[in-house]
Amino acid sequence: MLSTSSEIGVIGSGAMGLGIAQTASAAGHKVRLYDNNADALLKAKNTLQSGFSKLVEKQKLSEASAKTQFENITFENDLSKFKNCDLIIEAIVENLQVKKSVFQELEKIVSTECVLASNTSSLSITSISSACKKAGRVIGIHFFNPATLMPLVEIIPGLATEKHVIDSSRKLIDGWKKVTVLAKDTPGFIVNRVARPYYSEALRIYEEGIADMASIDHAMKNLGGFKMGPFELMDMIGHDVNYIVTETVWTQFYFDPKFKPSISQKRLLEGGFLGRKSGKGFYEYSKEFTLPPSTADEETSKLIFMRILCMLINEAADTLYLKIAGREDIDLAMTKGVNYPKGLLKWADEIGIEKVVRELNTLKEFYEEDRYRISPILKQMLVSNKRFWG
Repeated sequence: MLSTSSEIGVIGSGAMGLGIAQTASAAGHKVRLYDNNADALLKAKNTLQSGFSKLVEKQKLSEASAKTQFENITFENDLSKFKNCDLIIEAIVENLQVKKSVFQELEKIVSTECVLASNTSSLSITSISSACKKAGRVIGIHFFNPATLMPLVEIIPGLATEKHVIDSSRKLIDGWKKVTVLAKDTPGFIVNRVARPYYSEALRIYEEGIADMASIDHAMKNLGGFKMGPFELMDMIGHDVNYIVTETVWTQFYFDPKFKPSISQKRLLEGGFLGRKSGKGFYEYSKEFTLPPSTADEETSKLIFMRILCMLINEAADTLYLKIAGREDIDLAMTKGVNYPKGLLKWADEIGIEKVVRELNTLKEFYEEDRYRISPILKQMLVSNKRFWG
């Protein structure tokens, strides 16, 4: 059973792995952070030390607390050191075969009671667990970047995951001052499924020449209250991450047109224009970046906002209809995981189910594409005059 005294292992010392290790350390755990690349491990150690120094300088952490949290983490390049871990969270490359290989190796080292978790954002937990002799110990524990700051963690049981593993994992992560939501093991889980239209519909609008990127970003920020527009956000996340998640979700849903990736974004990835991290993506970042002004008129801006919002609501509704997650967890996931200004199901109630259905019907009739099919739950609610939140 996992507890506050459990020893935690983290596989992968990149930004996500390091953030998870730091979060566990802040909660008082002894943590082992592994990477098979010695240079990456040293970089992580130096990054952590520098980060703690800055927190002390800004008086966000006492010197004693920083020292304790730093010393709670040991940096390892030998997996055999993980034999006494009670929970190991893998945070490596989004490659199913690589993850399976790591889990097979870990099972040879750890106790039969050790919980093995993946931080995958889009791969199947059931598929990962199939590599293990004891599949019931495997679970998805998906943090959001940066893990030290983002409150949401998705808990994803595979088909074989034992109930006590689900319960103890969720209780432990709740104790790390995180907000947990439970999701079914389907592509993208909650957040990376429901959020796809924010990017894909914005890209579609841009590719159709309805508006330029900055105008679309301004529409979502000014009319919707989103902190970042879709193009700004894709550039910040990085196209090597954002595009790959879209392509993975699309592929895993048997090429459902709802999740179809964009050629425009793929070309950026192919060219190495990854966004802020490379200095160029949809926008240039060679100097201090300022979002260009909108060139869209008020009517066009409203059209952009409603089109993207209704596509988001449709996906959130479908996630509820397919019982991937509950109403509360869906709205919580989108506000706490990607900082949406409102839960999408509450937003649907606010603007009216009839208006959402009408907007989606207009899109479907115009494009005649399955991409714009309406979730059955929205149709049911319209007929019965019901709301998501009573």
